[in-house]
Amino acid sequence: MFTGIVKDVGKVAGSTPRGGGLRLRVNYTSAAEFGDLSVDESVSVNGACQTVVHCGQGWFEVDTVAETLKKTTLGSFRSGTKVNLERAVRPMDRLGGHFVLGHVDCAGRVARIVEAGESRMVSISFPTGFDAWIVPVGSIAVDGVSLTVAEVAPSLLTVALIPYTLGNTTIASLREGSEVNLEFDILGKYVARQKQVPPDGGGSRISESWLTEQGFS
Repeated sequence: MFTGIVKDVGKVAGSTPRGGGLRLRVNYTSAAEFGDLSVDESVSVNGACQTVVHCGQGWFEVDTVAETLKKTTLGSFRSGTKVNLERAVRPMDRLGGHFVLGHVDCAGRVARIVEAGESRMVSISFPTGFDAWIVPVGSIAVDGVSLTVAEVAPSLLTVALIPYTLGNTTIASLREGSEVNLEFDILGKYVARQKQVPPDGGGSRISESWLTEQGFS
């Protein structure tokens, strides 16, 4: 599990076909964050949870399977592609972002970018069917970066990017038409699922009175 707080911007050093997937080699710059990385650890690469299969000083390799290539942008990586990196969260770490599993739901596409002083508003379109998983002022992981949703429209979300995020992730390089990995908030997914298929198999039991009975007000 991750938090969506990017710890380093790495660079793809190689992409080699392997069966139906790819072997990716990624170089990192922060020895303080990644210097003790070991095989079998999980690393978020642009929001996709990947398992380290080989590593050395300043680099690590992961095997990206066909299913991941279908749902993410990892198949478009080439040598030199910059990527957001985060190691799996530890129980004692501060949860500065939100609960991010590294299980990308779909690829979105940047539809509009509006400069707002030193900040930036970025609107991203996504496939129809995911609308129920996102709400205004909720959380979203974009290429592994935990962001707050500023606005929502059908199949379109807008996030506000502060200067720190622009300066410490790959988000600043996005342009209209850029593809990004999207992971919707896991809490929203569970709520949407419970409304569709309640434990007893009947109609949804979630209502204002039910929430009050459970202690919500």
